[in-house]
Order: sequence, then C-alpha cells, then structure tokens
Amino acid sequence: MISLDRELMRKMAEKGKRIDNRSPDAYREITIENGIVTSAEGSSMVKIGNTQVIAGVKLGTGAPFPDTPDEGVLMVAAELLPLASPEFEPGPPGEQAIELSRVVDRAIRESKAIDFPKLCITPKEKVWMVYVDIDVLDDDGNLIDAACLAAVSALLGASLPELDEENSVKEGTKSGRRLPMEGKPVSNTFAKINGRIIADPKIEEMNAADARLTIGSLENGMLCSLQKGGPEGFTFREIETIMEMAEKKGAELRAML
Repeated sequence: MISLDRELMRKMAEKGKRIDNRSPDAYREITIENGIVTSAEGSSMVKIGNTQVIAGVKLGTGAPFPDTPDEGVLMVAAELLPLASPEFEPGPPGEQAIELSRVVDRAIRESKAIDFPKLCITPKEKVWMVYVDIDVLDDDGNLIDAACLAAVSALLGASLPELDEENSVKEGTKSGRRLPMEGKPVSNTFAKINGRIIADPKIEEMNAADARLTIGSLENGMLCSLQKGGPEGFTFREIETIMEMAEKKGAELRAML
C-alpha cells in the first residue's frame, strides 16, 4: 500500500499538485491547547492536521554539567505511542523517536531561547533541570514541527516550583515565576518529491519524499538548527528556496505561540 501511495504522490508532485489540494508552502490547520496536564509545570497539545503531539515540562533540581557549572540543564525525550501509528512498536525508543527528541532539543538549545544562567541556584552545586517529554498521539506526518511547537509552547507556559530552605523542590507548588525564555524557536519541515519542494508534508508525502530538510529559526530570522533526512540531497537553489519559505512559515507558526 505504501508503494502505491508513493507512486501516486510522486505523480501528483510532478503535476504540481498535493493530495489535499494545498499550495506547496501551505500548512494544514494548526491548533494549540495549553495547560492540559495539571501535574506538569507546563504542557501543551498541538495538532497539525491529523498529527497530534503533547509535550509536558517538569522542573527539578540537580548538579550542573562540569563544563557549564553555572547553567541549568535541558533534557528532551520523545515517545512514539503504538496507538499513534501501526509503524510504532512498544519498547525502548527507536531511531525515529531518538531523532525527534534530538532535533527538538537542538532547535531549543542552539537558539539560546532558555536563559540557562538564570537557572543556576548554587554555582557548581545545584541548578534547575528542565525535562521536556514529548508523546506522539497521532502520526499523520511532520512530527518534528508539531513536537517543537508543543515543546516551546509548554516551556513558555512553565512556572518554576517553590524551593525550601535547602533549595529542594516543594512538590506540587508553583512560585509564580516563569521559566526564563528569551525567544520562540520553531521548526519548519520541507520535503522534496520529484524535484518539488513542499512544506508540512503529510504521512503519504513523507513516504514518497526523496529528501527532507528541517530548519529551526528565531524571531529575527536567525537559523539555529538544520536536520536533513532522506536518501537524496538538495541543490543550493533548493536550499535557498527552503530558507526563504522557512522564514515566512516560521513567522506564521511563531504568531500562534
């Protein structure tokens, strides 16, 4: 069935058409719902078409890394729930889950959107640990953009817990202080099918793609991350086109946060 879908997508791409009649740079309908997990310090559910992802933020304290003794720590993990797709199986994170978590982590970390020095409690001893957990509920393509949007939305709404006299977290409390965020990084994913570049590929388009490129960016248009996938490459002109599309589409996604 996938091989039939692939050939159909490639023939449609050759004619400049898409399965849902979108233009090449158009995203599906996007919805963002915040604060849906009451036990988390921040949470968000994002839908891009039929793709649905939820992200939760937990904040704790721990020792900093030796090379950044006065900065907080970010850790991102992703889980592809078996109910989300017949392709997903229970068990340890597979290659796709690992890539998803790393690409989201890189976009957030390299954008410097989180002011990590402000998350230092005691230099060399204790800092805030920011844990972002991503769960894929439905996979209809373009998980990276949905996951990044959910993670950033959850971070923007996260509130630091209160600390006791020993700088330990008081469980179930919120200090009212927001996580120090300096920007809103987003990811934009593009697929190349039969020489055509399209944004926000559906699952059928992902299966038919010759190559995939995800660009992470900030408000000022600065690129903070790149992730290439697929067996083929991109020409310089194609990359220039994608970067132009990413700047425009990034601004559209950012306006929803």
